[in-house]
Amino acid sequence: MFYGISLFLVIIGLLLIIVEIFLIPSVGVVGLMGFFVMLFGIFRMADNFAQGLIYFLITILATGLIIYISYKTGHLGRLWNRLALKDKQKNEEGYVAPKQEYKDYLDKTGVALTLLRPAGSALIDGQRVDVVSDGIFIPKDSPIKVIAVEGTRIVVTRLDD
Repeated sequence: MFYGISLFLVIIGLLLIIVEIFLIPSVGVVGLMGFFVMLFGIFRMADNFAQGLIYFLITILATGLIIYISYKTGHLGRLWNRLALKDKQKNEEGYVAPKQEYKDYLDKTGVALTLLRPAGSALIDGQRVDVVSDGIFIPKDSPIKVIAVEGTRIVVTRLDD
C-alpha cells in the first residue's frame, strides 16, 4: 500500500490540532478537523477495517500514555503554566465593578435620548443611562418606563402617549 499520503495526512492532522491549541481559538473546529484528518490517515494505512481500528486504538493508547507520563513527571504542569493566565484583576489595581445601584431605576419613567433598537441611552431621573428596550423599536425623545433591572442591564418599554 502507498503509505506516503497516509503519513502526510496524519502529520497534517497533528499540525491542525497543534494550530488549534496554540494559534487559533476556534472553539474546536480546526482541532476536530485535524482529528478526523489524522483518523482518516490512520485508517488509510490499514489493509482492512479491523487493522485500521487496531492502529487507531494503538494511537489513542500511546497518546494517553504520553499524557500520563507528562503529567507524572511534571512536564504537563509546566506546559499548562505557560498557557494559563496568571494575572489577577485586583481592586487595588482599579478593577472594580460598577457601584451604581440600578435597582433604584425600577418603575421610573424617562425619555429616550437615542433610538432604542434595542439598545441606546435614556434620561431617567436626570441621569443619562444605557438601556435596552424590551424588543421593540423606540424612537428618540419617546417617553419610556423601566420595567426590569438585571444586574447592570436596564430594560425599558415605550409609554403610550
